[in-house]
Amino acid sequence: MPSQSSSSTASAQRREAQRVNLTTVLIDAGLAALKIIVGTLTLSSALVADGIHSLADLLTDLIVLIATHFGRRAPDRGHPYGHGRIETMASLWLGIVLLVVAGAVSWESVLRLFSVEALNAGHWAIGVTLLAMLVKEALFRWTLRVARRQRSPLLEASAWHSRSDSLSSLIVLIGLAGAQFGFYWLDPLAAIAVSILVGKIGFDTLRGASRELIDTALPEEETERLRRCALEIPELRDLHDLRARRIGADTALDVHLLVAPRLTVSEAHEIGNTVTRHLRQRFATLRDVTFHIDPENDGDERLRRQARPLPLRGEVERLLDAHWQGIEAWSRRLDMALHYRTSPCDGLRRIDIELYLCREMSPSDVARLASLADDLDWLGEIRCWRASD
Repeated sequence: MPSQSSSSTASAQRREAQRVNLTTVLIDAGLAALKIIVGTLTLSSALVADGIHSLADLLTDLIVLIATHFGRRAPDRGHPYGHGRIETMASLWLGIVLLVVAGAVSWESVLRLFSVEALNAGHWAIGVTLLAMLVKEALFRWTLRVARRQRSPLLEASAWHSRSDSLSSLIVLIGLAGAQFGFYWLDPLAAIAVSILVGKIGFDTLRGASRELIDTALPEEETERLRRCALEIPELRDLHDLRARRIGADTALDVHLLVAPRLTVSEAHEIGNTVTRHLRQRFATLRDVTFHIDPENDGDERLRRQARPLPLRGEVERLLDAHWQGIEAWSRRLDMALHYRTSPCDGLRRIDIELYLCREMSPSDVARLASLADDLDWLGEIRCWRASD
């Protein structure tokens, strides 16, 4: 259970991160409005494009905040796997919008490139662009400092996004400065450059959301880290068929766990629970873990091809009753354990039987038990245990 000091530290970090996110939203809103208004008044397509870029950043911030709020809600009856796909759908929509906006701005800028006109009040546009560049650079440094102190990949990504905004403003600044010296073609050219940046953000967002919707696997290095972490549990012999995918900000994992073949169901299941707890402690985004216990490596394709269906307990008892009628030790048995295994000799699956008896068996009864393997080809070893008085 976490201590009171660690809980207060986590709460303080959460408040600090929220303060950074809220500040980013307010700055993007103010810069978007200022750039679009001044760009429209000064006929600067580059500044308008940069304003649309800031507006796209604002939409990104708001969509992520809203989608994260609803996407992190706990699973319910209608959504047993959680609400993580809400964030994915929002990202998909945002990526499409950014691509459309980038295309429209690029087309308009190309048209203006061949019919340039002098800019009005260019100094105002330059001043706004310079202000935006300095503010976003300051925001980048502050956010990056907080992200590294909290070791937050999400905040660090947000910081570098602010740096990209600062660089796009630098491109616009170059275009506006050139236009003041008569190079009017630099303004629409800068607008095209900014629209390419917006389009790249939209394409990356759309690609990431699309990959998640079709359940694309995690990168191989992340999957390997999950595998190595699970194998730190000494009772786990091996694992296979490890499959991991993103659901919003969370990760879902399916895996087959190989344990010793003669463990009880409860012990094997407890090993699986221990592996799950260990993984969740190391990977904060891991939410849904489904494990399958294997007493042998059924991930071997050769063994899968040779596998044959074996009778379950009810059928086994019926067949044994037919063969062992009159054996008192069998009729008065205390318990019977079945172990389904693959023979290392011929690769065929068989059933080993352990009988827990309340009395000794006569030599003739033992002989009848031993001869049963000739009649039932699925029968493996038979072990008899006598309960102590």
